[in-house]
Amino acid sequence: MRFLFVVQGEGRGHLTQAITLEETLLRNGHEVVEILVGESRSRRLPGFFNRSVQAPVKRFVSPNFTPTVENKRANLKKSLLYNTLRLPEYLRSMRYIYHRIEETGAEAVINFYELLTGLTYAIFRPSVPYVCVGHQYLFLHREFEFPHKDRLQLWLLRFFTRLTALRAEEKLALSFHEMEPDTERGITVIPPLLRREVRAIRPEQGNYVHGYMVNAGFADSVRSFHKARPDVPLRFFWDNPDCGEVTQVDKTLSFHQIDDTEFLKGIAKCRAYATTGGFESICEAMYLGKPVLMVPAHIEQDCNAYDAVKAGAGVATDSFNLEPLLRFAQTYRPVKGFSAWADGCEGRILAALNRLAAGQSASTEITASLTNYLPI
Repeated sequence: MRFLFVVQGEGRGHLTQAITLEETLLRNGHEVVEILVGESRSRRLPGFFNRSVQAPVKRFVSPNFTPTVENKRANLKKSLLYNTLRLPEYLRSMRYIYHRIEETGAEAVINFYELLTGLTYAIFRPSVPYVCVGHQYLFLHREFEFPHKDRLQLWLLRFFTRLTALRAEEKLALSFHEMEPDTERGITVIPPLLRREVRAIRPEQGNYVHGYMVNAGFADSVRSFHKARPDVPLRFFWDNPDCGEVTQVDKTLSFHQIDDTEFLKGIAKCRAYATTGGFESICEAMYLGKPVLMVPAHIEQDCNAYDAVKAGAGVATDSFNLEPLLRFAQTYRPVKGFSAWADGCEGRILAALNRLAAGQSASTEITASLTNYLPI
């Protein structure tokens, strides 16, 4: 079967999921004809992605969160205004996505949480069926438990997630743990899409804290902790175009541009892991038996962190003060059963894609109520 991917380019998680799924499909006799990646002026596509995939990669302009002045958490009001002003540009991107779907000869589309995919299917109605892959679709599951956060933000998160999946055949929700399918909403719960490199690594117990921050503004709190505890070695990865490949602050603190190979080596040998709350890297840390500190950068990551804490992965805080992580690491035990759950992903996702090929989607959700909001 010939697949086309559309990938949200913000952060690292969706990109590594796309890499993993392409490897899985190729290994099982399928083909990925093209990968479309949403990009913005504030993000650049990491070099590791182009090096890791075989299909040709093409880019289009896509909406994204705009961070606060401190470049930490997302500023929702600013993001809404910024993206509203760029609607004509996004409409051109939707036309581009539609034409690529129709012209590549793809038999199915896989959407990695890109908003414009759902809107393209709602407005332009491509003839090719599609499924959605991402942990965010778990937020639509009837049994998902949310943190006690602002109700409007949670509603907007769920609404945004529905928009990414308008007219989708099925939503494949990546999860830290097994859950029953929610057939009424067309949701099948599957394990995280971990790359073979992660499963092949032999973890070791190092002395440093490994880290990743989606917004470089969090570096200030890392530096503050480092000033108070210079005895704790810190190696953080970030997306900071103003700096070189490695920014060596001193003997025990360094910042690195995101490189997936070096990132995996670092997480495999660390003492503990600190992150801004992205689902994928939390799963990698859990698989490798590393305790996690989560500092969410937006409401979606608040939900990730809450679910991960319940699963036993680690602790959540509002800054990169690493003392809670160091205390948690003293008594941490790897989450029982998680590795076996993650190892079962390939069979489950192939079964879902076979349903798509056979036209036997589990989805029964009607999207008409959502499309009423759109000029169809």
